[in-house]
Amino acid sequence: MWRLLYFIIIFLLLSCCESHQKVSFTGEAQGTYYALTYFDKQGRNLQNEIDSLLKDFDQVASMWVENSILSRVNRGDTTVDLNEPFMVIFKKSVEVAEKTHGAFDFTVGPLINAWGFGFQNKMKMDQHIVDSILNFVGYEKVKIANGKVIKSDPRIQFDFNAIAQGYSVDLLADFLRSKDIDRFLVDIGGEVYAEGNKPGGEQWKVGIEKPAEDMNAPRELQAVIFLRDKALATSGSYRKFYVEDGIKYSHTLDPKTGYPVQHSLLSATVLASDCMTADAYATAFMVMGLEKTKNYLNEHEANLEVYLIYSDEEGKNQTYMTSGMRSLMYR
Repeated sequence: MWRLLYFIIIFLLLSCCESHQKVSFTGEAQGTYYALTYFDKQGRNLQNEIDSLLKDFDQVASMWVENSILSRVNRGDTTVDLNEPFMVIFKKSVEVAEKTHGAFDFTVGPLINAWGFGFQNKMKMDQHIVDSILNFVGYEKVKIANGKVIKSDPRIQFDFNAIAQGYSVDLLADFLRSKDIDRFLVDIGGEVYAEGNKPGGEQWKVGIEKPAEDMNAPRELQAVIFLRDKALATSGSYRKFYVEDGIKYSHTLDPKTGYPVQHSLLSATVLASDCMTADAYATAFMVMGLEKTKNYLNEHEANLEVYLIYSDEEGKNQTYMTSGMRSLMYR
């Protein structure tokens, strides 16, 4: 009996300690980088499959691909078939838009182009032009019925940049799970998902970038957190902006006013169960600003943790974080 028990224990220990091979690779996608690290018992290099998945996703949600589903929807093509990834992004976009009362709005495409942050030439903006564009901006002005996008105004255009990258992280995470890989870190342009721990129990560590005054400044870390079975996404106003007539214009636009936001919040990092949700809320909080974000978190049970970096009255960077985020800090 004791001998049998001994062998059972040894078998279980050996099974738990079965070797995993580390696989890491990087590539390019969605105008940025991607980086994957995972531990696989078979040591498989899945980069070709990953590249194929990302290329297929460009055919869904990229505004830079002429015949993507998104581009065809924006052109008013009523013959386009809406596949599952497009539907998932659309439904999550509507959900976050409703929950944030329009701070997140995926119909800001025409505004982004007009202000010079899209794929069209910048316009000379004034209140009249902003007001005219706002007439066809608003998530409540679109719906999907019978598998087709219905717009109240044909000039409405979607922009999934604030959510699609996060969703692509989730797609890669699902792909790795389908290969029976349960210890991995997926990073696409700074949007991250981590699953499990490394062999031996070491946790994944992920950095939060320190805002820089110069968009071309070297990247520095503000903080490092432990991440497990969660996603992390950051939105900031310090890398994409321009200065005109002495005024700084950020790429973060307020869908209600039609103007780039003007407040003290420099970056919003959000922790959520999936990266699509984290990505969308990070943008919403950048639109809200510091105080409105804090109020939102106090008033809603959103299952979100945040790390906010803002500029105080003296121009010095300060931070605010939820208790859950604080507990994950690497010291």
